[in-house]
Amino acid sequence: MPERFSAFSFVDRITALEPGRWARGRFAVPAELPEFSTCLVAEAVGQLAAWVAMAQAEFRRRPVAALSEEMRIEREAAPGEILDLEVEIESGDSDTVAFAGWARLADGPVLSLSRCVGPMLPLEDFDDPEAVRGDFETLCGPGARPGRFGGIAKLDLVLIDRVPGQRLRATMNVPVSAPFFADHFPRRPVFPASLLLDAQVRRATGGAKSLDDVMRLAYRRYGGDRGFTPEQFRATASGVAGRDLSGWFRQVVSSADELDYTAALDWFGLQFVDGSWTLAVRQDATTAQRDHLRALTPPS
Repeated sequence: MPERFSAFSFVDRITALEPGRWARGRFAVPAELPEFSTCLVAEAVGQLAAWVAMAQAEFRRRPVAALSEEMRIEREAAPGEILDLEVEIESGDSDTVAFAGWARLADGPVLSLSRCVGPMLPLEDFDDPEAVRGDFETLCGPGARPGRFGGIAKLDLVLIDRVPGQRLRATMNVPVSAPFFADHFPRRPVFPASLLLDAQVRRATGGAKSLDDVMRLAYRRYGGDRGFTPEQFRATASGVAGRDLSGWFRQVVSSADELDYTAALDWFGLQFVDGSWTLAVRQDATTAQRDHLRALTPPS
């Protein structure tokens, strides 16, 4: 599939590696993108750490949903710039991996992640181990084709109910064929948590704000040596959204509960098929729902 290793992959090449200990890599931010969110820079650092961890586990297990205790933002990365990535594996076994990482540009640092930890789960549940091994060999050799990331379409949201100062309810449907699904755990497609948070912010602000606004405010408040704690980031996201998102963070980030996609699916008129992770357009999808889906997944 053309989206594999491109639609949500942010390491072009692994330039140096000490197995199980550390790695350096590189990602060229495509020049044609309108912007490149700081949360995707953090994703790039996490993906480099994942490659080190998967190789050390001989591609039997992989980290999923790693969390960082602290992230320090120095600046944003602009389209056309080249990110130099570095990670250090602090500890790791068959159950968990702990790491720290950095992203830099030629003229200075972009961000750092400290005290990161992620559970190690069976790789074959999420992807083809041999295909992943082949991708790793490509990264350690000639590298993947730069510029293959085409960006992510913004998610549309529909307001259902709102009582100022009391409640707000809206729907966002997970798209049936967004390219990142073919790259983000293909055997068990997962909607990236960063995009779920983006949808929460857009829903709360009627589309006026997004996750990019959260990251920019976090940069202004905590950029440089200060960094921010998880509590400060949650407070920043809640401030931008204009509502308390602590419950959402508990469900999506701090618990192992299965995510509830009901509201998201309804926005696009989609449904899971026969209890599987396969998505299909509902037969009773409204014109508005189909319009939302077309806006999210424009024809190539």
